Amino acid sequence: MRINEAAELAGVTVRTLHHYDKIGLLSPVKSAENGYRDYGEAELLRLQQIMFLKEMDFPLEEIKKMLDNPGLDRNRMMEAQHDLLIKKKQRLEKIIALLEAEMRGENKMSFKEFDMKEIEACRKKYADEAREKWGGTEAYKESEERTKNYDEGKWQKVSDEQGIILSEFAAFAAEGVKPDSSEAMAMAAKWQNYISDNFYECTDEILVGLAEMYIADERFKTNLDKAGKGTAEFMSATIKSYVEKKTR
Repeated sequence: MRINEAAELAGVTVRTLHHYDKIGLLSPVKSAENGYRDYGEAELLRLQQIMFLKEMDFPLEEIKKMLDNPGLDRNRMMEAQHDLLIKKKQRLEKIIALLEAEMRGENKMSFKEFDMKEIEACRKKYADEAREKWGGTEAYKESEERTKNYDEGKWQKVSDEQGIILSEFAAFAAEGVKPDSSEAMAMAAKWQNYISDNFYECTDEILVGLAEMYIADERFKTNLDKAGKGTAEFMSATIKSYVEKKTR
């Protein structure tokens, strides 16, 4: 999909998409068929996520950091979006009901229908949750410093590498490879190195914390299992075996 088509589909301007590309927030991909820079399904999905986070009043700089974070919980994003839209819908329905009453000649001097407090509270709740989860840790700060100068090519390489590693974990899980096998633990080391090389120093302590999160939080579990059923549990067990063996 060409840039003008993507802009029309999303209801934004071509200039906006050019700006997103310039700051590394959303970059099109070069098509092998025609040589043009196009927007595929992955780019349009990211654009949708950008628009949602803008609804939550995040600045573009923060949106980029969040979407580039390997721990991003997209299911939680959708839940928050749903909550916000329901509250907007309820507010609009109240305003419509007030207007219809006025049209019937019912003189109702009321302003409560225009109240934005509930919607603002919903926005703030998710914003606070996101910043607490991703913005306050030393690891996040290190990731922010490291990734601020990543260009389009670097981000594509990081994304491709992550996809390959998760696919390998998924394949091992499907094949019934034991989490404490040498092959599996080599994958855990590869994952740890991937995080350390691209985002922040992933210590054994942090790695075990991630392993716990992968299965304790159903939203993260669902996300990882998109690579293949059982990926999250296999990754968690493998990481724990890997760190335990290192610390014996």
